[in-house]
Amino acid sequence: MAPRKTAKPKVKPCPTCNGTGEVSRTVLVGRKRRAVGQQTGICLGCLGAGEIPADD
Repeated sequence: MAPRKTAKPKVKPCPTCNGTGEVSRTVLVGRKRRAVGQQTGICLGCLGAGEIPADD
């Protein structure tokens, strides 16, 4: 007898990171808080997976 197939959980792309798993933040320096560039890090909404569970 063949093993039973399990259905994968339904997921959708994370709206915060658009499915990439990374988000960019502006880096500010100095007393006047000048913007000098951007730094990337993992998305806290999906913890870097790029997908969140779909609401059924």
